[in-house]
Amino acid sequence: MTLLSSTIILLIHIPFVYSSLPSLNGTSVIILDINDTLPNNTRSLWNIIWSCAATLFACTWTAIHPNIPGTNEGRFTVLFRRLGIMMTALIAPETIITWATIQFLSARSTAEAFNVAFSAQLHQARDHPDMEESTATFLNEFPASGGRDGPHPNVPYIVGNFTGWTVTHGFFAWMGGFMLYFDDNQRATLTPDELLDFLREGSVDLPVIAEEDIEDRSKGDALSKGIAILQLAWFILQLVARYVQNLPITLLELDTLAVAALTGIVYGFWWKKPKDVGRPQIIYWKATTSPPSELTYNQVNAIFSNRDSVNLLLTYIYPIPSLMGIGIFNSPRTVHSRRVPSAGGYDRENARRHRVIILLIGSLSGAVFGSIHCLGWNVLFQGHTEQILWRAASLAIVSSPLCIFLLNTYAIRLDHFWLDRFWLDRSWLNCWSNIVEAIAFLAILASFFTYAVARITVIVLVLMSFRSLPPGVYDAVSWTKFIPHL
Repeated sequence: MTLLSSTIILLIHIPFVYSSLPSLNGTSVIILDINDTLPNNTRSLWNIIWSCAATLFACTWTAIHPNIPGTNEGRFTVLFRRLGIMMTALIAPETIITWATIQFLSARSTAEAFNVAFSAQLHQARDHPDMEESTATFLNEFPASGGRDGPHPNVPYIVGNFTGWTVTHGFFAWMGGFMLYFDDNQRATLTPDELLDFLREGSVDLPVIAEEDIEDRSKGDALSKGIAILQLAWFILQLVARYVQNLPITLLELDTLAVAALTGIVYGFWWKKPKDVGRPQIIYWKATTSPPSELTYNQVNAIFSNRDSVNLLLTYIYPIPSLMGIGIFNSPRTVHSRRVPSAGGYDRENARRHRVIILLIGSLSGAVFGSIHCLGWNVLFQGHTEQILWRAASLAIVSSPLCIFLLNTYAIRLDHFWLDRFWLDRSWLNCWSNIVEAIAFLAILASFFTYAVARITVIVLVLMSFRSLPPGVYDAVSWTKFIPHL
C-alpha cells in the first residue's frame, strides 16, 4: 500500500516534469548536449542527476533493513515491498529514523530481558552445584533447540551453555527470526515475549544461536555500508567544495543531501540489525497440549474487518502510524504469509515507555531535514513566487516537527497521548470537553498536514527548478585550487 501511494505521488508530479523540459517552454536556459564533448571544467545536467540518483540509491538501498519475509512469498513481492520502504525513505526519511529508533530500543530491551531471565539461573547453578537437582540449572529445563539426536536433525545442534543475547539477537527476534512449528507445520511467527513465555512454561526448547550465525545469515556487512558512507562523504565533499568556490548548487542536490544525511542516522540505529535475512529459525512445539490459537502475528486487526469510514481510511494509511510506533497492524496478507508486518517488528509497550525519546529523535530529524533545505534560501529561482514558496516550505518542515514534539510532550504529561487514542480507539473524542486539549489536538493535526503539504511543495519545486538553472551550476569544481602550489 505504501508503494502504491508513493507511485501515485510520483505520477502526480509527471506533469510538472513535462512542463519543465527546456524544449517545451520559452524560458532562456543553458542547454548542454550530452553527446557533445564537455570541457574538463564543466558538467552536464545528466552528470548532476546521475550523481544525485547514485547517492540516493546507495544510501537508501543499503540503509533499509527489512523484516524477514514470509516463507511462501516470491522475490518480486519482497522486492516491491523493499522499494516501497525506499520510497518512504526518500519522501519522509524521518519516519524511517523513528522506526529504526523504536526497533533499536526494542532489540536492546529484549536482549536485556533474555539475559536477565537465563543468565541468573545459569550463574546460580554454577555457583551452587548442590542446587543442580532442585533448580535443574534452567538450561537443562530448556535444552538447545534441535539436538543432534533429536527428532529434527536439520536444526543446528549447539552444545554448551547460554552465553547471552546481544542487540543483534534482539533485532533478529523482533524482525521475525523465530517461527513456531506444530506437527511439522508452520503455526506463526513468535514475538520475543511469546517465546520467553513458552520457554518458561517448557513448551519449546531454548533457541541457542550465536551472533556470528545470525550475521552469517545477513546479506549486509561493514564493507557494503562503508561504500555507501564513502559515496555520501564524496557527495558532501563536492557540495562543500562548490560552496568554497562560490559555485551554485541545484535544489536536487540540496534535497539529496538532506535525505542522505538522515539515512546516516538510520545506519547508526540499524548497524547491528541483520540485513535481508530470508528464513527464520525454527522453533518446535514440544508440549502435549496444542499451542495457543491466538498469537500476536496470526490475528488480523479489526480495522480490516470493521469497514466504517475511519477504519477504511486506516486500511490505506496504516503503515504511517506503524512506522511512528503508534500501533502495529496485521493485515490479512501479513497473517496469511505468517510474517512480521513490514512496518512493524518492535515492542509497542517499550515504544510507549520511551515515546518522549522517540518523539524527540523523530522531531529533531525532521527539523534537521528542513534546516538543510533552508540552505537554498538565496538560490536563484525563475520567479519570486517560487522562492517564497521554497522558503516557506523549508521553514514549515523545520517548525512542524518541533510543534508536534512540544504538543505531544504536553499531552504525555497530562496522560493524554492523543496519537495512541486517535489510531486505536475513539476515546480521543473526549478531548473536546476541554478547550485547551481540543486546541492542542487540532494543532497536532494541523502540524502533520502542514508538514505533508510543505514536503510535497519542496518536491514539486525541485522538479520545476530544471526549467531554468543558473549558468554557474554547470561549472565543475576545480580541485587543483585546493592544492598548494606556487
